[in-house]
Amino acid sequence: MTDKPTTVYVVDDDAGMLESTQWLLESVGLQVVACRDGRQFLDSLSDSSNGCVILDVRMPGLGGLNVQEELQKRGSRLPIIFVSGHADVPIVVRAFKSGAFDFIEKPFNEQLLLDSVQQALQEHQQTSLQQRGDDNTEALIATLTRRERDVFLPLARGYTSREIADMLGVSVKTIDLYRSRVMKRLGVERTPDVTGIAIAAGLISPLSLRASTAQGLPGQLP
Repeated sequence: MTDKPTTVYVVDDDAGMLESTQWLLESVGLQVVACRDGRQFLDSLSDSSNGCVILDVRMPGLGGLNVQEELQKRGSRLPIIFVSGHADVPIVVRAFKSGAFDFIEKPFNEQLLLDSVQQALQEHQQTSLQQRGDDNTEALIATLTRRERDVFLPLARGYTSREIADMLGVSVKTIDLYRSRVMKRLGVERTPDVTGIAIAAGLISPLSLRASTAQGLPGQLP
């Protein structure tokens, strides 16, 4: 689970629709922020906003598709569920091409909307956890000194201490020392785990590994 509060943002210029949608979502225990226009919604967001957005397509000022474009510029990962009483094909196509999670026509079935919201929240949670994992990997690698990093990459590719020593022009004993320090900093005990971290960080390709190293990775066939 993410430690950020989960919020469903509802953006609709129709006051009656906004109120009824907010009531529906709160009736199943969801935290809701209701906004009457796109600008109010964008101003309410922060970098830590977590959840999903129910966004009306046609609104005065910033329409739903314009709001979607602004979210993309900000790098927001919030899933967007569009709702509209005028869901013509070009609008639907444009919304999905730009990454919309769902598109629901008004008047909508309440359970259909609730199901879509729950699925969107689950997707965003998974994306956030994945992003957190990526950030943790980069943070771990950033703790390595320059010399430790020189050892880290050949080690991740499957080179032996002797081979790395020859590459760097130092003794095998020195490489063994740095090897131990690298694994301690990364919090791992096996060389395949070092390799996995390097792959996750995009520093090496699985195709560049030695056969013996590739065979030791989880999910790799011998």
